[in-house]
Amino acid sequence: MSDNGTDGPIIRDKRRIDPETGLVREVVAAAAASPTDALVTEDAAAQLVDGDLAALEAQLAERTADVQRIQAEYANYRKRVDRDRELVRDQAAASVLAELLTVLDDIDRARDHDELSGGFKSVAETLEATVEKLGLQRYGVAGEPFDPTVHEALTHTEDASVTETTCVAVLQPGYKYAGRVVRPARVAVAAPPS
Repeated sequence: MSDNGTDGPIIRDKRRIDPETGLVREVVAAAAASPTDALVTEDAAAQLVDGDLAALEAQLAERTADVQRIQAEYANYRKRVDRDRELVRDQAAASVLAELLTVLDDIDRARDHDELSGGFKSVAETLEATVEKLGLQRYGVAGEPFDPTVHEALTHTEDASVTETTCVAVLQPGYKYAGRVVRPARVAVAAPPS
């Protein structure tokens, strides 16, 4: 037999919040001790709840700011990783395309000597189309103004027929990939007489 005179298990509810009233159990337990203390305790509980409410709102605002800051940091991290991943991909592609430039030069020389025919011509055209599709851009034509950032001058002459420093011949075409110069165009340059 148990202390309260019933046979069976004794269940003690140790939850802090009373599910029926929503108040903290210690306040309810103190209110149940005596009816006169209950009124005083309810007023104290109301003041406690108002004070706790302000403190809880401050904590909530602080936690919300923390979560927003963490979300912003994560978003920035994700953008930075995506940007770095794209940069690495572009650098790898540029490296591979740079290695293919000698093959493209050989194809150009074969085309200049009319040796590009048959199956080799088909392979050459497929290779050129593929590197163009990947983003490799060929540049450099005779007659365009000389730009030292994209041209490499191999010869220099003076010519009265030009008004500014001009590429008069392209000795080797230049290539760009993703806005970067993979190889500068090698050119012969003419400048107006001084």
